[in-house]
Amino acid sequence: MNTIEDNLNQRISARIRIERESRGWSLSELAERAGASRAMIHKIERGDSSPTATMLGRLSGAFGISMSTLIARAEMQEGKLLRLAHQPVWRDPQSHYLRRHVSPRSDLPIDLVQVELPAGSDIPMPASSYALARQLIWLQQGELLFIEGDTRHAMHAGDCLELGPPNDCRFVNETDQSCIYLVVRLNHSGS
Repeated sequence: MNTIEDNLNQRISARIRIERESRGWSLSELAERAGASRAMIHKIERGDSSPTATMLGRLSGAFGISMSTLIARAEMQEGKLLRLAHQPVWRDPQSHYLRRHVSPRSDLPIDLVQVELPAGSDIPMPASSYALARQLIWLQQGELLFIEGDTRHAMHAGDCLELGPPNDCRFVNETDQSCIYLVVRLNHSGS
């Protein structure tokens, strides 16, 4: 892992603590809201453990903000132009999925996030991580099986899917090649 990713992980850990403390929540209260163990959240906040994508989804859902917003608050610089070299990149320590926040930090209620999902990945995301937003998934390269509740969407490069109401979801790559997709998120609230 490079130092930029290490630095972002440290900032995310610190941001999780700030979000929790700004709400006046104890570790136990956040753990209960996120459906996670108090010990795991404590390790993440101290920087002893990097959160997985699923855990970040649970934590941001507990805070009532998107994973994009959580990462943006941890890292993003102000300005209309967000150059490739300055786009926050985060790697899931479990699946090694790579998440790049593409859109500049602004008052526009839109987040653009590019994800590279390695071959054989299966990433669950809780419904809470989709609250207060509408989302599109635009598959750039490869194949993606997106499971939304009981509905399975087999997607191919170029396909674009509008997500329905918040539901437990899974991003699955059953192929032997990475797939790359863009998540376009329209945020309903000021989060």
